[in-house]
Amino acid sequence: MDDMPDTSAPNGPPPGEFSELTPLVLVTGPSGAGRTTAIHVLEDMGYEAIDNLPLTLLPKLLQGGGPERPLALGIDVRNRDFTTQALIETIDGIARLTGMPMQLLYLDARPEVLMRRYSETRRRHPLAAREGAELGIARELDLLGPIRARADVLIDTSELSPHDLRAEVERWFAVRSGPDLSISVQSFSYKRGLPRGADLVLDCRFLSNPHWEPSLRALDGRDKAVQAHVEADPRFEGFRERTLSMIRFLLPAYEAEGKSYLTLAFGCTGGQHRSVALAETLAATLADEGWPVSIRHRELERKARASSAETGAAPHRDGRIETQ
Repeated sequence: MDDMPDTSAPNGPPPGEFSELTPLVLVTGPSGAGRTTAIHVLEDMGYEAIDNLPLTLLPKLLQGGGPERPLALGIDVRNRDFTTQALIETIDGIARLTGMPMQLLYLDARPEVLMRRYSETRRRHPLAAREGAELGIARELDLLGPIRARADVLIDTSELSPHDLRAEVERWFAVRSGPDLSISVQSFSYKRGLPRGADLVLDCRFLSNPHWEPSLRALDGRDKAVQAHVEADPRFEGFRERTLSMIRFLLPAYEAEGKSYLTLAFGCTGGQHRSVALAETLAATLADEGWPVSIRHRELERKARASSAETGAAPHRDGRIETQ
């Protein structure tokens, strides 16, 4: 069962448009999250699709400037030489060695959803052939955690039908007939470094820090009380308005240049309060203005995974689609 059945009809691009596609898309994620469906969608769009190619063979495949057609490569824990470190080294080495633009697409789903999908198909998990699927899912999520953090595009399929997943993959990777810019707004901690693939990075560590308020310390920037604290800083409104003004000026220019997605990242010390509050505020404003916007809070996701690993419970998510 790698994932959800794909029943949608192909709608690949006309001949001659392959040059508009991302030359290489690496597709990965936990078993059952939709990886195979996503690969089939990319194949319908004109990509040459190869699933479970050993990582050691990838450099040979890309020698001489890469394949003539754009390539979608499926990678998961069943790959013969798969390790977390090997995949990370592959991701870092492709652009350096070949100069090819590359995107890492990560298909994700909540643990309880993965468990339900395995129960429905009665297939064994690749990391728990003689044990319960629940144990295999936990092992795989732990193994893929560092790779998930490196994703350029992250799609949570927990609440998606195959049709919905097809639409999401096409939204990010299809050839566009006109301007269509998608925006990903992220929050992060400077302690853990800049997010990979961010186009614009803004530092909001100068704002009043809710961490020093005992009643707010355990909350995060999605909480109204934390947002109110951050917005009470006299510098907040000027920063927000100037940031919005800059983004409103840049977005049409990026669209005119044919850019299909833009990642805007806000950073603070811990990635829990100020950066999250700014990301939520800016994303809501841009969405109200008609832009397709998604939100990702890197450190909150990391914290949820760590808490889940300690307690054995599934991390809470709100079911929205997440993209980087």
